[in-house]
Amino acid sequence: MTTYRGRFAPTPSGPLHFGSLFAAVVSFLDARAAEGHWLVRIEDIDPPREQPGAATSILSTLEKHGLFWDESVTYQSQNSERYQSYLTKLTELERLFWCTCSRKDLAGHKLYPGHCRHRLQPVANSAIRLRIDRDDDRFNDLFQGMQHSRPRDELGDVILRRRDNLFAYQLAVVCDDIEQNVTHVIRGIDLLESTYWQRELYRVLNAQPPTYGHFAVIHSTGSEQKLSKQNLAPAVDDTQPQQNLQQVFRLLNIHVERDAPEAMLQQAIKQWRRPILIDKQILHCPVFQLD
Repeated sequence: MTTYRGRFAPTPSGPLHFGSLFAAVVSFLDARAAEGHWLVRIEDIDPPREQPGAATSILSTLEKHGLFWDESVTYQSQNSERYQSYLTKLTELERLFWCTCSRKDLAGHKLYPGHCRHRLQPVANSAIRLRIDRDDDRFNDLFQGMQHSRPRDELGDVILRRRDNLFAYQLAVVCDDIEQNVTHVIRGIDLLESTYWQRELYRVLNAQPPTYGHFAVIHSTGSEQKLSKQNLAPAVDDTQPQQNLQQVFRLLNIHVERDAPEAMLQQAIKQWRRPILIDKQILHCPVFQLD
């Protein structure tokens, strides 16, 4: 039995773009090279941001690129009872408070100023925040090396349930990773800072945090912006999976013969080495000039 359990967890706010495909491939290669399991989770807990049909499109794109997952796909929208259970546990541990601050109240504050830390009981029309007490945290990132932060002073108290009663990403991702026994989280460096909030949740819940690896984000050549749905990155063209995979492999310094996507990935697994991405924070790619 393997001890490695990784996952790819896209938000269905649109179809996969090249940056997301890169993320899926990197997490897949790292899991398969370790003879581990690779899971897929659809993080659909924010309906206003979701695009109808996006989840189905994402899964189809993964399949067409030979990225087949282990176990059943999970959907965060089906886990509300789980998240509420964890909130109850955190309430019993006296680590939550109810925040009634408006945007106006918080204007001008880089971090949450702690106005509502005294509200330890439920209050109507409020968000629920986790009180961050940890003044020093360090972890060794697989790609970025030793990381250090003072979460209490540099990040502040984080929202776990929003004022509109939707569960926040920071809570949901930790609950699901715990329940799915995820051991390795391989994702983009743009999520590195949120790792400290998530590690604080693991600590409070007396759970073992996973090993983290944050790889470089993709920029198209000449652009200062990362590829993202927010920046209108185009959807991956599912009709040319071999070309798309070759583009990913070039960035990883992996050389494979053109074949069926599954066979190309098998070639790539044998060549996968984490040092390829060590210390890199940005990768430039002419993603609109695929050959």
